[in-house]
Amino acid sequence: MPATQSPKDPENEASASASASGVVVVGVTPDQPPRVLKVAAKHAALLGVPLMIVNVDVMRFVTYEDPDGSVHSAPLDADIDTGADDLAAVTAQATALLDGHDVVWSVQQVVGDPALALKKVAEQRDARLIVVGTRRRGFGESVREFFTGSVAARLAHRQTRPVLVVPLGEPVPDDEDIPWEDAAEK
Repeated sequence: MPATQSPKDPENEASASASASGVVVVGVTPDQPPRVLKVAAKHAALLGVPLMIVNVDVMRFVTYEDPDGSVHSAPLDADIDTGADDLAAVTAQATALLDGHDVVWSVQQVVGDPALALKKVAEQRDARLIVVGTRRRGFGESVREFFTGSVAARLAHRQTRPVLVVPLGEPVPDDEDIPWEDAAEK
């Protein structure tokens, strides 16, 4: 799917990408706290590279890829298409948070497994850093992570780029069990 250019300075993104080595890639979901995006923007500014905001549509899968890199996808359920709404929400969040800041940014939506999709974008854009958030606390998220693994862990094991994991909520106290440990024991 095509990238949405930064309203800040869309004409200069290509020249900024060419003059700086790589980008900072950040995985963003519509319901994610803004902290992940803020941390990613800060690192992009510190490194002097553009920020590539990536939203992964997990309700679609790649059917085939053309030799030019164009991806064709199909929905898991023909009656459900949340991708456009998610992309609009992520773009609106980025615009609200990043307007007026000294970072060139763009938004791209890709499809498939989040870890593999973020890895691919990072490879294509020669990312210097990949930023993701932790999962939310709760039993449902613990069960999902138990079966699928965390995106951050899967990213860290499948490529050589640094992965920065930003906590989404309050940390689990030292004297409290991590929820996924409870789910694994049951």
